[in-house]
Amino acid sequence: MRTPVIIVNFKAYAEVEGDRSIGLAEACQDVSDETGVSFAVCPPITSLSAVAKAVTIPVMAQHMDPRKPGAATGWTTPELIKAAGAKGTLLNHSEHRMVLADLALAIQMAKEKGLECCVCTDTEATSAAAASLAPEFIAVEPPELIGGDVSVTDAKPEVVSEAVAAVRRVDEDIKVLCGAGVKTGRDVAKAVELGASGVLLASGVVKAKEPRKVLLDLVQFL
Repeated sequence: MRTPVIIVNFKAYAEVEGDRSIGLAEACQDVSDETGVSFAVCPPITSLSAVAKAVTIPVMAQHMDPRKPGAATGWTTPELIKAAGAKGTLLNHSEHRMVLADLALAIQMAKEKGLECCVCTDTEATSAAAASLAPEFIAVEPPELIGGDVSVTDAKPEVVSEAVAAVRRVDEDIKVLCGAGVKTGRDVAKAVELGASGVLLASGVVKAKEPRKVLLDLVQFL
């Protein structure tokens, strides 16, 4: 994915059930085409294939399990998400935490299949630990601010700048994103000023009455 990038996580909101995921992904595609800003989308697993067929911007799974094809009922393997058209996956989101050994194996297995990984973290320390596993992206998000009305860039800007510095000390090639409360173009601009290579956000777009209007606002300073 090109940076700066805006990754929209659809989560499991009612607003993206069924074909509504395609509509939101297409809105992200339209704004990306119109502005030249890089977008990626993370639809629910039930819509992953349909969304990947509908858009050309990168589509990512919301989670991936370090499991091999075969007897893995209820798990999501790297082979399954790649076959569905995904280019990568989120890992270790605050709503779907992973133990370190599973996270390390998931990143390794994803890389073997050519899938990019965006590992979610919450602090400078966890960001540095995640960086040692060499994912392509790390998204730092203080859990207490996720889904709220105050952006991490205002409430805890040091979390972003310190995570960026910590990751760079480990591996300068890893891109750091930030999230939690990010909803406006000003928030995105502040994230970039703090050293981030983009943002990961959800409710600000998914639950908006006019998603396209919000998306255009997000990219206005990029």
